Amino acid sequence: MKKLFTVLLGLLMVVALFGCTKKPTVDPEPEPVDNGVMTYTEYAALPADGSAEVVIEAYVQAVQSYWEGATLYLQDKDGAYFVYAGQISEADYAKLVDSTDYSNGWKGLANGTKVHVEGTKSEWSGEVEITDAVVTLVEGGDKYLAPAEDVTAILGTDALAEHMNKKVSFKDLIVVASQNSAGEDVPFLYNWDGSGEPGSDLYFNVTDGQTDIYTFVVESYLCYDGSDVYEAVEALNIGDVVDLEGFLYWYNGANPHITGVTVK
Repeated sequence: MKKLFTVLLGLLMVVALFGCTKKPTVDPEPEPVDNGVMTYTEYAALPADGSAEVVIEAYVQAVQSYWEGATLYLQDKDGAYFVYAGQISEADYAKLVDSTDYSNGWKGLANGTKVHVEGTKSEWSGEVEITDAVVTLVEGGDKYLAPAEDVTAILGTDALAEHMNKKVSFKDLIVVASQNSAGEDVPFLYNWDGSGEPGSDLYFNVTDGQTDIYTFVVESYLCYDGSDVYEAVEALNIGDVVDLEGFLYWYNGANPHITGVTVK
């Protein structure tokens, strides 16, 4: 009997010991931080009439020259954005590009830095853009440079507008004549009406070999006089077959800002 009592007492002590053992605590999963940043789908669903405030984060693909702010071409893996005259310090702007030397053929292709943008979704002559924007760098953010998407097959279709502001490419287009102020056929114009001079925007016409003619532009604030693309357009001849690369800007229709020209 005494032996049985001793065994029972031992069992009770073991149970008590395990009962008093603390279970390890597990830290709860942190709550996701809602900083109001929209997905591209949410952004695209908003009206572009100047009434919608937007907050986005995306990666800088190209920049126009700095002038009390910056005009930016942005993209992520879901879509693209155009920021017109965004407020950003000149010091932060310089971090978006590998060079700010505008004097020697500067081309404003950027390094993919991630930025935070707050502004208003607007539209100007068909171009959907973010205006009244404040742009800040995302500290510690990753980088992303989008590949150029070939949109040659959808030139002249409604589907092209779905790729607005993206980095795009066009293959095997043919340079066709523009007319200068004297009524002469020329391969390009300084300014849309030929009223400019070297250093102005370059306008040139191309066709896909069908009936449509498209006007593309080398935006001088994006690719300066002396850059490889600017000089390549100045050297074009009517009838040249070209591959082109740039950003799908819109002005009463597709009006791409060209950053690369290959004559075949």
